[in-house]
Amino acid sequence: MTAAVTQDLSTDLRLRLYRLQVELRESEQRAYDLFLQNLVKGTSHLSLGQEAVAAGFAAAMEPGDLTFCTYRGHAHTLARGVPIEKVLGELMGRDNGLLRGKGGSMHLTSVERGVMGSYAIVGAHIPIACGAAWRAQYKGSKDITVCFFGDGTTNIGAFHEGLNLAAVWKLPVVFVCENNLYMEYTPIGKVTAVPNPAADRASAYGLESILIDGQDADIVYRTAHAAYDKARSGGGPSLIECRTYRYSGHSRADPAKYRPEGELDFWRGERDPIRIYRERLLQAGFDEAALREIEDTVRRRVDEATEICKAAPPPSPDILCTDVYADGGSAWRN
Repeated sequence: MTAAVTQDLSTDLRLRLYRLQVELRESEQRAYDLFLQNLVKGTSHLSLGQEAVAAGFAAAMEPGDLTFCTYRGHAHTLARGVPIEKVLGELMGRDNGLLRGKGGSMHLTSVERGVMGSYAIVGAHIPIACGAAWRAQYKGSKDITVCFFGDGTTNIGAFHEGLNLAAVWKLPVVFVCENNLYMEYTPIGKVTAVPNPAADRASAYGLESILIDGQDADIVYRTAHAAYDKARSGGGPSLIECRTYRYSGHSRADPAKYRPEGELDFWRGERDPIRIYRERLLQAGFDEAALREIEDTVRRRVDEATEICKAAPPPSPDILCTDVYADGGSAWRN
C-alpha cells in the first residue's frame, strides 16, 4: 500500500497495529512452545500468519463492540485487550486462566472485553451474532457485532441463513471470512463453486462484494472502519473476505503435508504480515530502534506471562459444577 493510502492513519495507530501484530505472533508461538513442553494439553488451533486480520479489525472497534470467533480465536481474544497470561493460563488449564482453566483453547470468552465466545462448531456462532446485533438494533444502542469465521464456514447452512436474516433486517453486524485457503485439510477451491467463497456470494444477499488483502493491517483497518460506520449508521451488514494464510496445520495434530511445495515458504517470506508492516513503517520514516523496543517489550511480557502461568495452580475441584447452567450451578437438576 502506498503512503497516500495510509496517510489518514496516525502515528500512534500505526504503532499500535504493529505492536498488536507482534503480540499476537509472540503469544501464539509461545502457546506452541508450551504445547511441545507438554504444558498445554489436548489440541488447539493457531493463527500464526493471520495476525493482520485480528489486529486490524480489533483496532477499529470501540469498547462496547462485540466479537464472535471460532475455535481459532486466541488472536482475536488477545486483540481485544485480554491479558496474555489470561489466555496462556487458560490454554494450560490453570486457575489464573480466563475461564479458570475450564474452557480451554476453543472456548475463550471475556464479556468484559466484548469477546462473546469462541465456538467449536463450525458456523454455529453466526446466528448467535445476528441475535446480538438484533439486540442492539432493538434497543437503539450503537454497538456493532463482528463475526469471524473461516473459509470452510461459507459452505455451512448457518452462513447463508445468517447472512440472509442480517440483510433482510439490516442488522448492525459485520461478517469476516478469514480465507486461509484450506478448510481443515481440504483446499477450499476444490469444494466450492466460486473462486472467492465469501465475496462471490455477497450479491446473493444484496451485499457488496468485498475481497481484501488480509496480510496488510492498514487495508484491514480501513475496510473494517468503513464497515463499522455503515453498521452504526443503520446501513446494515457487510461481508468481508480477507485473503490470508495459516503457517501451521489446521490443529496441533496436522503436519499440513497437503500443501504444495514452496507455498508455505512464499507466504512466510513474501506475504508475512509483520514483515510487510515493519518494512512499511521503516520506509515511512519510523525509527528502527523504536520498533525493536516494541518487539523486545512484547517478548518480555510474553516471558513474564509464561512464568506466571507456570506458577499458577490448577483450578480447585469445587468449581467443577459452577458456570455450567444459567443459574451458575447444577442444583436445579435435583
